[in-house]
Amino acid sequence: MCCMTAASSHTGRLLVATPVLTDPNFARSVVLMLDHDEQGALGVVLNRPTPVEVGDVLDGWADLTGDPHVVFQGGPVGLDSALAVAVVPGEPGPGDPLGWRRVHGAIGLVDLEAPPQLLAGELGGLRVFAGYSGWTPGQLEAEIDEGAWYLVDVEPGDISCPHPELLWRAVLRRQRGALAMLATYPEDPTLN
Repeated sequence: MCCMTAASSHTGRLLVATPVLTDPNFARSVVLMLDHDEQGALGVVLNRPTPVEVGDVLDGWADLTGDPHVVFQGGPVGLDSALAVAVVPGEPGPGDPLGWRRVHGAIGLVDLEAPPQLLAGELGGLRVFAGYSGWTPGQLEAEIDEGAWYLVDVEPGDISCPHPELLWRAVLRRQRGALAMLATYPEDPTLN
């Protein structure tokens, strides 16, 4: 039986795919961990934009999303469902906006059933995701131990990076030591 503490939870951190992770769902992905406890883990891939415009599937939310104004594929699970993540600056407390639940720091989940105008002046960096990434109890820890993921701190700007195709390199580049050097790792090392 696993006894996870808040200190061992990866909620609010980023998983960055290592160069050896070649699964097409996760190669060069950056995953924001939304929940991680003894029941398993759940996150969304921050750098997989789709061609689907937010306004085509969710009325009223497109104007609140960051550029690009498209739905992102959050992962291979539940592709017929949507969830949204946004940044709301400030300290946790009773002043948190209705329709937004803090996950970690300034990052939280948006209730897409709430009227968009309720949150219009409160949100920064809104992203909408189709699907999510999920792990059963112990699965994520095993993948980290096997070297599939780097675990790093999130910055609020990661949520709404205007150039998601550059996010993997950008997150690695800001790390210290050897991880920063991996930002230059070629997509196909055999062509080097």
